[in-house]
Amino acid sequence: MNDKNNALRPLIEDPDHTITLSDGVRLSARLWRPEDAQSDPVPLILEFLPYRKRDGTCARDALTHPYFAARGYACARVDMRGNGDSEGLMEDEYTAQELSDAVEVIQWAAKQPWCNGRVGMMGISWGGFNSLQVAALAPDALKAIITLCSTVDRFADDIHYKGGCLLNENLGWGATMWSYSSRAPDPALRENWREMWLERLENEPFLPFTWLRHQRRDTYWQHGSVSEDYSKIKAKVLAVGGWGDAYKNAVPQLVEALDGAKGIVGPWVHKYPHFAVPEPRIGFLQEALRWWDHWLKDIDTGVTEDPDYRAYLMDGVRPAAWYTRRDGRWIAEATGATSHLPVQTLNLGTNGTLIDAPQTINAQVASPAHCGAAAGEYCAIWLGPEMPGDQRGDDALSSTFTSAPLDADMDIVGAPRLTLALSCDKSQGQIAVRLNHIHPDGAATRITYGVLNLSHRGGAAAPHPMTPDQPEQITLDLDHIAYRVPAGHSIRISLSSSYWPLIWPAPQATTLTLTSGSIAIPQRPTKGGDETSFLPPDAADPWQTHTLRPENHIRRQETDMVTGIHSLVIEDDFGKQQDAEHGLISGSCARERWDIHPDDPLSARGHCLWEDEMQRGDIQLRTRTECSMWSDADTFYLSAKIEAWENNTLVYTRDHNDEIARDNL
Repeated sequence: MNDKNNALRPLIEDPDHTITLSDGVRLSARLWRPEDAQSDPVPLILEFLPYRKRDGTCARDALTHPYFAARGYACARVDMRGNGDSEGLMEDEYTAQELSDAVEVIQWAAKQPWCNGRVGMMGISWGGFNSLQVAALAPDALKAIITLCSTVDRFADDIHYKGGCLLNENLGWGATMWSYSSRAPDPALRENWREMWLERLENEPFLPFTWLRHQRRDTYWQHGSVSEDYSKIKAKVLAVGGWGDAYKNAVPQLVEALDGAKGIVGPWVHKYPHFAVPEPRIGFLQEALRWWDHWLKDIDTGVTEDPDYRAYLMDGVRPAAWYTRRDGRWIAEATGATSHLPVQTLNLGTNGTLIDAPQTINAQVASPAHCGAAAGEYCAIWLGPEMPGDQRGDDALSSTFTSAPLDADMDIVGAPRLTLALSCDKSQGQIAVRLNHIHPDGAATRITYGVLNLSHRGGAAAPHPMTPDQPEQITLDLDHIAYRVPAGHSIRISLSSSYWPLIWPAPQATTLTLTSGSIAIPQRPTKGGDETSFLPPDAADPWQTHTLRPENHIRRQETDMVTGIHSLVIEDDFGKQQDAEHGLISGSCARERWDIHPDDPLSARGHCLWEDEMQRGDIQLRTRTECSMWSDADTFYLSAKIEAWENNTLVYTRDHNDEIARDNL
């Protein structure tokens, strides 16, 4: 399937290869390529990220890029402008400048004597996003991409908004990026490292200030949303995702929108599938190699004959905040993803039932503000207890509609769609919907979910408030999933008017009155075992480090018995390690706290703190970024502070405060 009769080619690695852009900014690339590429040119695979190749993505880079390079590819892991060891400044995510820089890198690579003129682009999360966005710019040399854990719509399906509701991840990830992008380059690589560092500290924006100024789907979010015009994408697309990840919807969307696109979705969280959890893992690198060999080397690897959509149908299991493995089976759709599958419609009935026939009901949804404690992280990534736990606590604060025990297994494959006739007693409100698997003893596992800002019921571009007590019909799609509910168990629709701390609350407590409702559940006829298979995981040698402090992840819920405040406390210690090859020491810790009083949505408050350290010889560097957010009925308030120390001497500090009007939110 590979050239050279599958023989592995000896490699050379350049840890700090300079790529000079047209404006003079120099980007740093970690470049792997076969020793003989000058005489036998190879395609390039590009990964273009802000996450620091020297001390950030090292573990996954070591497993992945040398694997491809030994099999006849050059691999470039490039630090974006203003990050890691690259010059310049970063202004925002997915800017025109970022995408233009990536196109320049592709054009540069195609002209190198060791490159055969063909380029592929890949990445997970940020790298999956910009792979799609660069593909939409259609540079001539870019022939194929592999996008993992990404989105086609930046407003609807990123870390900022969901269903028009403000995700608290907007603040949390903004804090993360402020920490990442304000760190210094490695002093061993840059004589002017201090100047570069101080320039970053002075200019690095606190991005939630920007993101929160765009509370509707305007041109800011349209930029970089490839769903605006799929036809612009000319490169061949392999899309990969995981049911434990936030980005569950892009894979089926891309498969059904792009000619020749293929999709794979496993049980994984936000990780590459050759080392992801929950298991089973797959031989992702072998699958990727088949993709690259076909589209970048014209080798017939059979990828065009693969099923369009391969997904892991998870067995229904008891709820847990973390899984190391999910049992199930691989299913395959030869053509398309899920839109062609049959749908079963169930209706909300009286007395909290879920029934076949439509029925008029009179049910109220009036949840306390802390409902949602069992939601888990929006995007499970740090390998702590981040997944949705037992839903019984949240269900007790919600209105629920439960089916009779199932006569046969139900294989839910696709995105359930809920339709409700409801009224709201306030002009601004929200609704959270969970589809839960109810076990015979009452335990509740969340299958999938969706949320909707009721002011966005007619679309995200022009939200408008509800007319109090005026009935309306709303529709919302839950996230895609593939999940088997076993015979004898039940399913439940759980509806709440709050979902903290996943989304920011509406300005007032609301009561929703339901008069009817139904859910259309896509179902795939139950079959037996695996319908497709993958090779077991393979990888290059792992990153070699000396552990100086092991990582540790804590997630706890607190209730102040005096004030009544409910809190979620997150403490992620990512450990401290020294690179065994070049000696750089790095470590970081992150803490978050989310507080709310059950009776007061305006008591909501989020606080995030990151501390990072780097040591190179006798140079010790440390940064601390801290931010908070709270609101009243009309305004969001944000504060942010960054501090930096060199050898325990404070060398920089900057404070920011901002007020941003609520826009139908």
